[in-house]
Amino acid sequence: MIFFAQTAANQSDLVVKEALRAGAENVRATASGVQFSASLETGYRFTMTTRIASRVLLALYFDDNIDSPEKLYESCMQVPWHEYLTPEMTFQVTQTVQACNWLKNSHFAALKLKDAIVDRIKEETGGSRPDVDKENGDCTFHLHIKGKNAIIYADFSGEGLYRRGYRSGDNEAVLKEHLASAVLYRSEWYKSVLDGSPAPLLDPFCGLGTIPVEAAQIAADIAPGLTRKEPYAFEKLFNFDEEAYNKVLDELSDKAEAARSRDIRIYASDISRKCVESAKAAALKAGVYDYITFSVKDFTKTTEEDVPQGPGFIVTDPPYGVRMKETDCQKLYSRTGEILQTFFKGWKVSLLCADSNLLSYIDMKPERTNSLYNGGLLCQLAHYSVYTDEEKQALIERAIRKKEERLASPLSAGAQMAYNRLVKNLEALKKPMEEQGVTCYRIYDADMPEYSAAIDMYDGRFINLAEYAPPATVDREAAAKRLEELVLATERATGIDMENIFVKQRKEQKGSDQYNKLDNKGKFYVAHENGVDFLVNFTDYLDTGIFLDHRPVRALIQENAKGKRFLNLFCYTATASLNAVKGGAVSTTNIDTSTTYLDWAMENFKLNGYPTSIENFFYKSDAIEYLWDTFDRYDLIFCDPPTFSNSKGRRPFDVQKDHARLIDAAMMHLEKDGLMIFSNNFRRFKMDDYILDKYSVEDISERTIGDDFARDPKIHKCYLIRHKIKVRPEKRKVIRVKK
Repeated sequence: MIFFAQTAANQSDLVVKEALRAGAENVRATASGVQFSASLETGYRFTMTTRIASRVLLALYFDDNIDSPEKLYESCMQVPWHEYLTPEMTFQVTQTVQACNWLKNSHFAALKLKDAIVDRIKEETGGSRPDVDKENGDCTFHLHIKGKNAIIYADFSGEGLYRRGYRSGDNEAVLKEHLASAVLYRSEWYKSVLDGSPAPLLDPFCGLGTIPVEAAQIAADIAPGLTRKEPYAFEKLFNFDEEAYNKVLDELSDKAEAARSRDIRIYASDISRKCVESAKAAALKAGVYDYITFSVKDFTKTTEEDVPQGPGFIVTDPPYGVRMKETDCQKLYSRTGEILQTFFKGWKVSLLCADSNLLSYIDMKPERTNSLYNGGLLCQLAHYSVYTDEEKQALIERAIRKKEERLASPLSAGAQMAYNRLVKNLEALKKPMEEQGVTCYRIYDADMPEYSAAIDMYDGRFINLAEYAPPATVDREAAAKRLEELVLATERATGIDMENIFVKQRKEQKGSDQYNKLDNKGKFYVAHENGVDFLVNFTDYLDTGIFLDHRPVRALIQENAKGKRFLNLFCYTATASLNAVKGGAVSTTNIDTSTTYLDWAMENFKLNGYPTSIENFFYKSDAIEYLWDTFDRYDLIFCDPPTFSNSKGRRPFDVQKDHARLIDAAMMHLEKDGLMIFSNNFRRFKMDDYILDKYSVEDISERTIGDDFARDPKIHKCYLIRHKIKVRPEKRKVIRVKK
């Protein structure tokens, strides 16, 4: 007999192993499941023991030469349906159709199968026929069509094999039982079960208890078929062998009895008492209550006393965006990472999450990941090892040895050339940067065409190396080799560890690409400039959170901010506003269209101890719309727009075409004796004659280029813009002549 086990994507390999353990032969994985050969007894065993398959089908008939509905009907009539159904029974038909150009409607295929079943039985019984019951038929037949191939199956298991029978009917679990089992099978914990000695397992976000209950059943060798309440579909099929079924049932019962002596320690907790009570009820129905220790706990408040005796394994499905606010989720995952690294040293951890961005807040590098589907929701299962202090020390020593070996190795000719240039640049920049108190500056900017990259150093601790994308004509392997040489040269010239050299590729930005995310690590570092602190991120975005070439411009803002009301248009992470507050500004108003960068800006203010609700204001808005919709006046305005932007939901912006209307709108908000600082990074920028005529404009670009950017004087343009002072004509004295 040929069976087919349906399963979710990326889980067929697990079902293959289950089929082999059940005694199946000719096991073959397909895109949607697993096909295998087996006897009825083996079919019963697989159906009752599988934890991953969602449905099991028994093949009845196959035809590989069907190219019309008529041929489909004729082929279906060949099946001896009277041997499978009696006129007193009911049935239903389901179908799947793929790559079939001869059939316009998949339901029409099911209709043809239904007609063939009824007509063949009427022929054999003299007119009697079974009825169709679409909701609860005695038997279900499934028609699968792909091209000219058609296979007819009988439903062997019944749909919903994940329904183990221990879940209360009024609770719809977020995590289905078969997915929970897949998570456990993928985890390192399952290896201990295969060895016969299940290791301690903790689920600190147990919810309704799906993971701990499935784990307990796996550890106790309790097959799903032993707790299932609904009858299997095969119990109503024509070929049901009750003796073989009872034999398998006894076999599975004996295995569960033999496993009762195992030392099974499973711990389940959740912040919700209601969820824990539901989990307890499920464990009781599943026959595993004695194996699980339940408790109501907030994992984020874990102490040393809360940690089970280990080391062991954590397998869990923490809350994510579907159930919580984004900011709350980020805090939860960040705190979870801290708890794991503080109290669970030596443990192995498997976390399931439908939002891979959140995993970056764990602040640990996963050893491997699996992609699994929870219904239509793509989830990532990340596996971590939480190192002990001894293991961490061993890793540090290994990294030191690797670094020593790397530094001892001679550089290639190209790397040596890059090293020499970097050393030369550093020697030239060191003294002026120290005199100016600058710790974050550019040390290299495509000085040599072969090594085209911008290299920035932050506080002598971090390197941001942004490679300029090579032309398509450049050989990729050669480009990769040169980049590797540049990284090696940078490490050696600066003395900064390789792990603190962050490499990314800078290419021409188009449209909304400027703020596209590159990664999701969510790791921030603190850097310093002009007496203020600011957060930088070297991995997630093309830019780090501060534009180093504008350092002199920010210093200028700080010098001119005392007692001023400051407006920062296109504020990004508000580093200019930090300088304004440092310089004594009485208030700042910060405008940007990005929630991400406004949040980042507020964190920068908090880092420096500045308020974010009084005196300093943050608005998500298009800059020009804000200027036209408000009436506030400012003494000092800073405007540093992007070269081009076409963010969704607003008018495209081109700095060359649109700067005049932008400046004009901003100047309406500038006090008569106020100052506007306007800058941008468009290398061919030319100030509009209208602005030059209407306002007092001073080009100060040369004065705002720092020593570290002197090699690239066109890096940005910067202007001081003021209202023109109108000179009133003297009043003429009127002499009245008496008549």
